Amino acid sequence: MYDYVIVGAGSAGCVLANRLSEDPGVEVCLLEAGPADTNENIHTPYAFVKLFRTALDWDYDSHDERHCGNRRIYLPRGRVLGGTSSMNAMVYIRGHRSDYDGWRQPGWSYPELLPYFKRSEDNERGAGAYHGTGGPLAVSESRSRNPMTTAFVEAATETGYAANADFNGAEQDGFGHYQVTQREGRRCSTAAGFLRPVSDRPNLTVLTDLQVHRVVLENGRACGVEGERFGEQVSFRAEREVILSAGAYNSPQLLMLSGVGPADLLTGLGIGVLVDQPEVGANLQDHPQVNLNFAHTEPVSLLVTAEPRHVAEFERSGTGPLTSNGPEAGGFIRTRDGLAAPDVQFHAAPMMFLAGGLGAPTGHALSYGACVLAPRSRGSVRIVSPDPTAKPRIIHDYYAEPEDLDVAVAGLRAGLAIARGSALRRYTTRLLDPPESDYDDDLRDHARRHTQTLFHPAGTCAMGTVLDAGLRVRGVDGLRVVDASVMPRLVRGNTNAPTIAIAEKAADLIRGREPLPAEEPLHP
Repeated sequence: MYDYVIVGAGSAGCVLANRLSEDPGVEVCLLEAGPADTNENIHTPYAFVKLFRTALDWDYDSHDERHCGNRRIYLPRGRVLGGTSSMNAMVYIRGHRSDYDGWRQPGWSYPELLPYFKRSEDNERGAGAYHGTGGPLAVSESRSRNPMTTAFVEAATETGYAANADFNGAEQDGFGHYQVTQREGRRCSTAAGFLRPVSDRPNLTVLTDLQVHRVVLENGRACGVEGERFGEQVSFRAEREVILSAGAYNSPQLLMLSGVGPADLLTGLGIGVLVDQPEVGANLQDHPQVNLNFAHTEPVSLLVTAEPRHVAEFERSGTGPLTSNGPEAGGFIRTRDGLAAPDVQFHAAPMMFLAGGLGAPTGHALSYGACVLAPRSRGSVRIVSPDPTAKPRIIHDYYAEPEDLDVAVAGLRAGLAIARGSALRRYTTRLLDPPESDYDDDLRDHARRHTQTLFHPAGTCAMGTVLDAGLRVRGVDGLRVVDASVMPRLVRGNTNAPTIAIAEKAADLIRGREPLPAEEPLHP
């Protein structure tokens, strides 16, 4: 028997386990389907691509994407302590303030969330109006600073875009280098930052290699979970609450397996309907990205990371190309006049990045691409079987709304223009698999053929529909969801930092604490 049972030790679950177990009077149990985070490729930043399609990956694919040539698109998700924060690209971005204000959920505006972002942070830039120090999450400058990503920023400013030294400050627009969730050159996942320092707390139990199959509901209340570990059926009772932090694909899957979801779907699969919740698994959003890969002969790409001198440097001092997070630099732009916030984000990496990370690099290259920041298209997650080990049916339905494809084409045009900057000339000698022409129809066709996920699924257990503003599942007592699935709309930027902030605030909601005072920094 525990007070709280948390399902999923990812970006949100590790935060909750830390914060809830601060009270020595409560018993907290954290359950993770994958193993401990002992694989060295987790902690070596550049090695994150070596984790794809391994036992540490849920290894999902979308089903046929009708507006992307009916392709199935690879969707990696971490299945390990730290979840996807143990295999992501470590970019620390919060999103635009209008994202949170636009949720229109009480307690979740940007001024109300800013103090939770700051509480998590241990930012090497120091504390200030927008940043905090002393928190569990290390936020650092890149120790790689590859000449190609620096040249990318210079070319963007040559093209007429502004420079931006802090995307998480007063303004988001412009180009610069990203801060990363690293400490001394090594990955700072939520497992490393939030969980490991408190693993000796006597009131915190962490169990790995345990896949939860369903939430146990009795008389309208969540009272525990059932699952499997090493071939044995196991169950855990929760005196106060069950908290699902399994991510935007797996949290709705678990709700549906537990009888909470669209009644017609559950009935058709022979699952008893406890709560008819048609929006469970709906509202799926992601940032579709179209990458450009420029091959060249300059020996400065991340192909050099295997050289013994770079391996020795990383082991000795936590510096050098092995500290690269991949997308070291980028920027935010507005592709047309009249927009209230950026609609495109760039990520630039000193490497050949093909097939969503599954294509082997064949030479030195620079890759970068634009993603659609505020997509209108919506997809869904649906279970296909009452068997909890069956993968769900995931359809992102990228470009279902034609306006999203228009934004993708505008971002593609902007990327091609940046490539013509003099600062990039030596690195953009040959574009691999270029568009047929720069006509709109050819750019649309190119976008459809080359769109990949930016690894930011969200929205499938949204506040305002599936959940109330306290993240409680409507129609069930004692059950909450805390992860990226709770976002009513996707934020403009990478989702790891927002998910951590959501979990920080959720911990206060669960404990019944007064929220941190809202902060409204002045613009310069």
